[in-house]
Amino acid sequence: MNFPDNVKYHTEHTWIKVEGTIGSIGITDFAQKELGEIVYADLPNSGTNLDQDEIFGSVEAIKTVSDLFMPVSGKVLEVNVALNDEPTLVNTDPFGKGWMLKVHLSNPEELSALLDATAYREKVGY
Repeated sequence: MNFPDNVKYHTEHTWIKVEGTIGSIGITDFAQKELGEIVYADLPNSGTNLDQDEIFGSVEAIKTVSDLFMPVSGKVLEVNVALNDEPTLVNTDPFGKGWMLKVHLSNPEELSALLDATAYREKVGY
């Protein structure tokens, strides 16, 4: 199980990696393993403004559908269109090619409410 130290974690199993005022967002390795094979990702359009903790989309696995929660507030700059044709990238590379959104952070102070890798690992029991 992968718990990178260079991202922050939301309690609802999303992560964000911040570079300047831009954050890349996806679901955690723990979440993708719990869900199983991802067959579809329903993501917002570029330009959408979202608030911290707001549902920004969902992922569909073979057995279930799971909501996706925003780790921070921001405006969607880019959506990973590769997931349209290859949603299993979320399974094979959740912190790399399986990213979902790039957002412009509207309130960077919200990052302080997120978990670091150690706290997230403890939350999920690893």
